[in-house]
Amino acid sequence: MSGPSALHRRAWTALTGRSRPMCVLTVTIVVAAVAAVFLGLLQTPHLRAGSPLSPIDGACVAAVLAAIAQLAGLRFRLGPDAVSVSWAEAAVVVGLVICPAGWLPAATLAGVGAAWLLLAWLTGVRNPAEIVHLVASMTLGVSAAALVTSLLAGDAGVRGGRLALALVAGAGTYLLITFGLVVLTLTLQRGAPPSQVAAKVLYAKAPMSAGNVIVGLCAVFAMVREPLWLLAFGPVLWLLHRTYRFHLRAAEERRMWEAFATATARLPGVSEAEVARAGLRGALDVFGARRVQLELRSEHGNRKYTQDGPGQSPDASHTGPAVTRSMAVAGRPVGELTVWLGEPALPVAHDEAALTAYGEALAGALRDAAAHQRIAELDARAAHDRVHDPLTGLINRSALVSDGDAVLRGGDRGRPAALLLLDVVAFREVNSTLGHRGGDEVLRVIAERLTEQARPGELVARTGDDEFALLLPGLTTLAGASGAPHSLSQALRRARELVEQLRLPMRVAGVRLAVEVTVGAVVAPAGQVEVGELLRRAALAAGQAKEQGLTVGTYDSGQEASSTDRLALLADLQDAFAADDQITLHLQPAVDLITAEPTGCEALVRWRHPRRGQLSPAEFLPAVERSELLIPFTRRVLDLALAAAADWTAHGIDVPVSVNVSARSLTDPTFPAQVTEALRRHRTPASRLVLEITESVAVSEQEIVDEVLARLRAGGVQVSLDDFGTGFSSLASVTRMPVDEIKIDRSFVDEMIDSPAAGAVVRGAVELGARLGVRVVAEGIETIEQRAALIALGCPSAQGYHFCKPMPADKIVQALSQLRTSSSATVTPLRADGAS
Repeated sequence: MSGPSALHRRAWTALTGRSRPMCVLTVTIVVAAVAAVFLGLLQTPHLRAGSPLSPIDGACVAAVLAAIAQLAGLRFRLGPDAVSVSWAEAAVVVGLVICPAGWLPAATLAGVGAAWLLLAWLTGVRNPAEIVHLVASMTLGVSAAALVTSLLAGDAGVRGGRLALALVAGAGTYLLITFGLVVLTLTLQRGAPPSQVAAKVLYAKAPMSAGNVIVGLCAVFAMVREPLWLLAFGPVLWLLHRTYRFHLRAAEERRMWEAFATATARLPGVSEAEVARAGLRGALDVFGARRVQLELRSEHGNRKYTQDGPGQSPDASHTGPAVTRSMAVAGRPVGELTVWLGEPALPVAHDEAALTAYGEALAGALRDAAAHQRIAELDARAAHDRVHDPLTGLINRSALVSDGDAVLRGGDRGRPAALLLLDVVAFREVNSTLGHRGGDEVLRVIAERLTEQARPGELVARTGDDEFALLLPGLTTLAGASGAPHSLSQALRRARELVEQLRLPMRVAGVRLAVEVTVGAVVAPAGQVEVGELLRRAALAAGQAKEQGLTVGTYDSGQEASSTDRLALLADLQDAFAADDQITLHLQPAVDLITAEPTGCEALVRWRHPRRGQLSPAEFLPAVERSELLIPFTRRVLDLALAAAADWTAHGIDVPVSVNVSARSLTDPTFPAQVTEALRRHRTPASRLVLEITESVAVSEQEIVDEVLARLRAGGVQVSLDDFGTGFSSLASVTRMPVDEIKIDRSFVDEMIDSPAAGAVVRGAVELGARLGVRVVAEGIETIEQRAALIALGCPSAQGYHFCKPMPADKIVQALSQLRTSSSATVTPLRADGAS
């Protein structure tokens, strides 16, 4: 809090432009000078023997000489300070001879004061405190010089050698007093060490002052011995001053450009503020300025930086010469640089040139700093984007792995950690319904809810398109327990909490909807399993949960074996395509129930694995259907089936071959062309091929399925509806998509004798086939009782072990021939030698 003294101090500083210590020094010097003048005037005037003038004339001439010495002197800026090169020392030496010692201080006060008042009026300087300080300092110095000279010279005349020595001592006293006051004044103004200031003042003033003393002594000698020689002293003093000024100017320019090089070397920086501060400090050093201001302009607005020189108060008004330069780079404005020079005079040419060059260097440094800052921002943004999801702002998979590993390593090793992997159920439907923009909004809402549910230290990440992960780095364990069951229960509880939160309705694109997620949970000791491994295990758990229709699934090592086996089977299957004897077909005939005449033959794929033996379709088909091997696998099966059909056709047996088709094949627009190409290769009519599909495919709402089936039937390929009766839309499946055959599922055949409901389903299927004009085949006939029951229900044909087991392709022609030639009403089971 500022008190009255602080207010007075600021008011005085604003008025005089000086600090309080400087004001105290000025007052002290003025009081001492006035006292010296007053005491001198009280003394009786006394002139030395041989003095050419009277006391009054001598005092007037001394005053005039003091004024001329100031008016004819040179005053210029040397760094931050003003340097006065005048005839003051010569005037003092002459005045000590022609003016009474007591009156010399008053004469000096009058002459110097009048000269500076005239200079103030001519140059526009309006700082009374500086003028009063300067005049009082010179008056005090002259008073001390007069006292020393009087004491040493005594009554010696002007022609005596004793006076010459006294004049030298007096001049030295004047120099010592004025030198000391200058050093003290600059020390208080600049805040610099006195030794540094003294060295600078000595360099600037000592040689000229010593020369002035010598010139003064010569003037006294000439005045006493030969007055005409005084005419030569004007040109000599002028030449001396000009030479000395040139010397100081050269030194100042050298100092300025050295400071310029140092300042510009410090300009480069990585931020605007850093460059601006370096630029302000450099301008103060280069130009010896009282104040420097930098005003920058950009698309982000204007910014102003200001710094005051040493000893300058920020509260003081900055008057005097100020030079402003506009800064631009490649014609593009950057801002303005304003410098308040230390000397209250107009700047000289080298100031203008240096300021222009400095402004260009500063503008370039500011441009480079802006470029560095933009590059740093781009690097920071790129680094952020590398580890963050741009849609949700969550960390991505790679960041979860790296950051998660660091968190787990930094925690208690062995303490349970959990990872929850959340997969949005049916997210494709969200995208297809709301569009990708709506789908993105759903993902953002899910990310926000997960973030809100995350606790301190837990990591939330988006690891896939519709997949999120939550890492729980530290779960609690029960005292005295192994910890794993309790930790797993915690993870499952958190998983169910997340499911409930994500299940809450949300409004997106004007639609109120809710999403379901499947969660895979895995628990492992922290620091012993990497996060990448946890993600893999959690993905297995989530996949198992989906297959079982669960919301939350947990990882167990059994999933590992099945997953590994599936991957190994796919690798082995690629090897099987290169072999001729691994992928094989077993075929099972369908026959007329009454005559046992063959009506068709179904191809059943088998895999003779080199290490695991014979594999049934259930052991490898699910993995094939989810992989990219489905197309080459389907091509191989079609080739084997059509080759077998061509073989029995060559033996005069005219029945079609049935091949089961995957649902994925019917969503492939190129599948009809693949079938056509296979028929062409084996020169088989399209009517000899029956493609068996399931009810779920038949009632699919995907337009591509309808298009593929329509193209197949238009090409002559027959379509069979397999496992009829087991779906939820059996009737819809045969009305929506016309088929050529219905195959009644074996589950109804097994139960139709004992279950009236199963018998009703079989009877309905038979009647439906008759009304639609399609073939009806009952699957899984194993007994003569089932055959008789089906005949009673009017079922025309069937297939099963009762008639023939599935057998290899090289045995099927013989089996079909025996069925064809058999005319017995009671069909006996055929022997299928070598069948499996």
